[in-house]
Amino acid sequence: MYLLGFDIGSSSVKVSLIAGETGECISSSFYPKQEMKITAKQAGWAEQEPEQWWQNLKLALSDVLNESKVDPKKIDSIGISYQMHGLVMVDKEQQVIRPSIIWCDSRAAAIGEKAILEIGEEKCLQNLLNSPGNFTASKLKWVKENEPDLYARVHKIMLPGDYIAMKLSGDIKTTASGLSEGILWNFNENKVADMLLDYYGFDASFIPEIVPTFSVQGEVSEAAAKELGLAKGIKISYRAGDQPNNALSLNVLNPGEIATTAGTSGVVYGVSDEIKYDPKSRVNTFAHVNHTFDANRLGVLLCINGTGILNSWLNKNAGNGQISYEEMNQLASEIPIGSDGLSILPFGNGAERVLENKNPGSTFAGLNFNIHNKAHLFRAAQEGIVFSFKYGMDIMSTIGIEAKVIRAGKANMFLSPIFRETLAGITGATIELYNTDGSVGAARGAGIGSGYYQSPSEAFSNLKKLETIEPKQADKAALEAAYDNWKKELERVK
Repeated sequence: MYLLGFDIGSSSVKVSLIAGETGECISSSFYPKQEMKITAKQAGWAEQEPEQWWQNLKLALSDVLNESKVDPKKIDSIGISYQMHGLVMVDKEQQVIRPSIIWCDSRAAAIGEKAILEIGEEKCLQNLLNSPGNFTASKLKWVKENEPDLYARVHKIMLPGDYIAMKLSGDIKTTASGLSEGILWNFNENKVADMLLDYYGFDASFIPEIVPTFSVQGEVSEAAAKELGLAKGIKISYRAGDQPNNALSLNVLNPGEIATTAGTSGVVYGVSDEIKYDPKSRVNTFAHVNHTFDANRLGVLLCINGTGILNSWLNKNAGNGQISYEEMNQLASEIPIGSDGLSILPFGNGAERVLENKNPGSTFAGLNFNIHNKAHLFRAAQEGIVFSFKYGMDIMSTIGIEAKVIRAGKANMFLSPIFRETLAGITGATIELYNTDGSVGAARGAGIGSGYYQSPSEAFSNLKKLETIEPKQADKAALEAAYDNWKKELERVK
């Protein structure tokens, strides 16, 4: 039997098909080949059309089915990973009411700040483990205040993965993990956060039926099967936000384990069994994929919005789109640690939670026209992204998340030797790189949820480690000096 994984990102939609018995990826594809369009009608806004996700999924899935030649009737189940915190609203006919307000949209930050002050900081943090901040619930409140005609049509609200599951099955459902990422879950009561629904004035009927993360949540409908070239009745048996799912894909399920990604945004995600929170909500605590009423499994998440998007911006603007990322890495490797005094703050992709929802923009500091060239920019960008990780990880350590071993897929910025060596060196952590990604992880999750695998250990028995990066003691002093220089510039900007 085979397992299918969908990863609904903001840059692309990736589909992977794995052989259940071996865990081998038989085929994978993604669309679009260039980054997916994000619409920003105003500074700090970010929207995407949900139908865009669906159409790109169809294209990627078509490639996979054509390449693999697998009989769709031999596909056991489907798992879905998706970009977190997005808001999708549908009416009673399951028609999308407006474009999705996605994860990096910061328009609702002030709404969340007001909410925590009026509800009470202690009450919010003790029950929700976070400020309502700029998350899904606050985005819905923005719609209520600013687009009342559209709000009046709302039947259900969903996260992006819930929307894809709806398109596949016709059923509208969600998970406790998903609701927690929208700050709609009360951890002390283990139920929907009525306190926030009441404060924002939301109808409780907006919340879909809640299903376990690992479970048969629906089946591919006849209409979806015909549209996608799949078999009717394939089980939909797993869904999770991209960062909990990335942790799953790296077999990060237990307290003390840490997963990292560095795509458009960058994330460090540590698992804890204690209900703890950052008093300033600079890092956030959500229900992990294996969180249950009986056993706490909480994901403490550091998110840096401006990560790979900075590298992409430099590729287009300093490299004129004419050089590859590998060539950028090679040029950067010719520059010493510290980039000859050039520091880049990567905060140019919306309000940053780690900076208490401030939106300072990106900063280039110490630029000398007689010394620095594009190679310095390429290195300083990678160092700046790593230093933003270090800054956030120091906050994570205050609530018990210590980075000794960090697992990541060998993809995106982890393809760069400079990036991974700088991260190992400045944190002192060993980095382990694996042959997996979000879509493959979602496929394994589907196998767990459908019962094809009897346990997560069986699902990940063939996960392969590709590379281990140890901190280089010889680089420590230079990295610490560069980080101190970077941090001084951050404090000045703040």
